[in-house]
Amino acid sequence: MENGSAPWVETAAEASRNGSVPLSARLLGAGFKGARTVGRATGLDRTVEIAAEEAIVAALESEAVERAMARVLRGPVIGDAVNEALESETVKRALLEAMDSELVDEVWRRLLASDEVQQLVERIAGAPEIRAAISAQSRGMIADLGRTIGNLARRLDDSFERVARKLFFRRPRLGSTNHAGAVSRGLAIAIDGVFVNLAFTAFVALLTLVGNTFGGSGEGGSIAAIAIGSTAWLSFGAIYLLGFWSLAGQTPGMRFVGIKLAGGRISPRCGIKRLLGLGLSAIAFGLGFLGIVFGAERRGWGDRLAATDVIYDERSPEPAPWSGVARPEPRSDSAVPAEPAA
Repeated sequence: MENGSAPWVETAAEASRNGSVPLSARLLGAGFKGARTVGRATGLDRTVEIAAEEAIVAALESEAVERAMARVLRGPVIGDAVNEALESETVKRALLEAMDSELVDEVWRRLLASDEVQQLVERIAGAPEIRAAISAQSRGMIADLGRTIGNLARRLDDSFERVARKLFFRRPRLGSTNHAGAVSRGLAIAIDGVFVNLAFTAFVALLTLVGNTFGGSGEGGSIAAIAIGSTAWLSFGAIYLLGFWSLAGQTPGMRFVGIKLAGGRISPRCGIKRLLGLGLSAIAFGLGFLGIVFGAERRGWGDRLAATDVIYDERSPEPAPWSGVARPEPRSDSAVPAEPAA
């Protein structure tokens, strides 16, 4: 089988035995066999093979071959061949079988267990963009929850007012209003009460710890202590409300529910009047809050003393920091014309 000529020689020999090969062919075969024998004896055949191999390598490494291969790769032949291979059902099955093999699972296990991947995960987790995205997502979830609760409270405002007016034989409200109702305002006060209690509890715990550290007895519960604690709690709550009314025009509870003071921030003097009206309404067993249910503008005693209104805060979802959506323009606080007082 060497040099690709053995089959022809064997065929010629077989034909010679059968007497069907002419004399010229037999002489050529004999000469070829003799040349092959001489080549083997002198090592000429090996020299020819090495020379041919070197010639092929030199041809493949030449610039002409490189240019030809570059032209082939840039041409449509390779692209068509790849597309045909990808569309082939045989190739698809082979790829699926390779992905389901244990070798791929072992590669993934080793890759995930490598130190380089762990460092990459730590770098990604510590990236400022990732932290900002997580923070924005958390704020978005809280904002979505607040919008849902606020919308529910708005519907309950109208329902509660409608039932209360019907029970007390008052005329129903003729049109809609953007003034906040009793349910929304009560829910906001309840949320603010939770914040005040948490902050006040932490403050008292700190004072108790400091007092015990410097020789306090740690005993409490006397009438004087209860009176002092109640006064401190009321003062803490008053400072809380005055601070947020004056600085932001709404408390955290109002912001969560979606209501605010019309016009935004108010002066400390106006805040004190509003706080005084709120206290008088509570002392009078809630009579000062009836105006929120039956009044045309839903104003209690505190709103009347301070000449303020509590309205719904029309909020829309903020786009993500990485989003290309334009942010909505702030809407002006425009109240719906109120109905005549009943």
